[in-house]
Order: sequence, then C-alpha cells, then structure tokens
Amino acid sequence: MDLQLTNKVGIVTGASRGIGRAIAQTLSDEGMRLALVARSRDQLEELSVALRHESLALAAGLREPDAPAAVIAATMERFGRLDLLVNNAGATRRGDFFSLTDEDWADGFALKFYGAMRCSRAAWPYLQASQGCIVNIAGIGGRTASSDFTIGGAVNSALLNFTKALADRGVIDGVRVNAINPGSIVTERLQHRLRSLASERGIDETEAALAMTRASRVARFGSPDEIARAVAFLASPQADYCQGALLDIDGGQTRSL
Repeated sequence: MDLQLTNKVGIVTGASRGIGRAIAQTLSDEGMRLALVARSRDQLEELSVALRHESLALAAGLREPDAPAAVIAATMERFGRLDLLVNNAGATRRGDFFSLTDEDWADGFALKFYGAMRCSRAAWPYLQASQGCIVNIAGIGGRTASSDFTIGGAVNSALLNFTKALADRGVIDGVRVNAINPGSIVTERLQHRLRSLASERGIDETEAALAMTRASRVARFGSPDEIARAVAFLASPQADYCQGALLDIDGGQTRSL
C-alpha cells in the first residue's frame, strides 16, 4: 500500500531509541524527510546517517519551556514545511505511590505532557497550512490504572484527553490528531523491568518475561516496529477519517471499553 508520504516532512520526538527510533526508520522508509529530536546528539546523528531520506538531528531537552518552539523553528528553517508531529518523548518513574516525590511527578509531566503540548502549540500553524496531523504516543496505563504506575497513568490520561481536545479543534482547522496506546513493547525500558522482576523473584529473564505476559494475559510482547507502522498509517491519507482516535496496540491487554 502506498501511504503517499513521499517528500512530506515530520518531526519525531524521543527519536534516539526504542519506539521513537522505529518510528523514524519507518517514516523514512516511506519517503518522509524528518527532524529527529532527543537529548542525545550522538545517537541522533548515528540514526540520521542510517536513514534513507534527508533528516535533521536536533538535540534538545523538551522539558525546557522554550525548546519545543525552537525545534519547530529549526524544522521550518531546514525544510520549509511541516506535515506531521509525532509526540513520542517521555518516560515516567514507576514505584510505590508513597515513595514518589513531588519532583518525580513534576518531571513526569514536564516532558511527556508539557513537551507534547508545547510542541503541538508551536507546530499547529504549520500543520494547519499543510493540512497535516499529530500522533501522540501515550500508553495503556492512561486507560487502566495500576498502583505502581500512578505518575505514568496520570500523564497518559492527560495526554489522551489532550488528544481529544486538539482533535476537536482540528476539525475546524483541518489538522488530524490521534493517539496510540502501546502496551508492553520490547524496548530498553521493558528490559529493565524484566531484569528487576527476575532479580526480585530469583528467576532468569526468560521466566520473568513469561510471568509478565501471563499476568497481563497477552500472548507476547509487542515490537517497536508494530507501533511505527501504525504511526505511518495514521500519518497517511489512508487514515483521513481518523480524528481523535485512541488506538490500543497492546496484544489485548486492555479489556475495558
């Protein structure tokens, strides 16, 4: 299927590794030119060299209030247009609620929510001009609460509500806004959780992975490429009637409506 993304321009935040890296690779394979955003310049430049089409490595800390606007400005200066913003950056600290500090909560919202909000605000006029779109990468914790994921769940819930609100405005302005909720995806973050579980239970990582999938009642973990392909679809004209959609890609882990 031709997704008709050739020569379009996108921004991918959190692009240096994991899901963000897979998104960048998939969009580049589809012909897009990309601005790659993360804190690690070395990883971004290595990725940029490996991509099939033109890309710009932008090392930026999106927790800083002025950074999102600077990223959008640099992208427009380089490419002259913007068709897609993928808000993927942001990790939140897990743990017992009573062990999490105010600083942990502030940091959780600073990047994943406020970074996405500021990027969206700065990008909106250019997306409106191109009739482009935004894809927010949230997470299933925003729909199903967990006692050890209070920060992440709250941030993801806020991002999902934000997606719906921007989609409502997007109907007027011609900007499509959708979100993806990944489940347990094989990234460095998941590997860290598996190592912690294995150490806690005195088992190896293979047994820990089996225990985690059984507890989630899923057949397997997902791959970053599976999230990336969904982003490419939502970015394409093939998804033109998707507005405010919240797409769970979690192997069936989310069982609520």
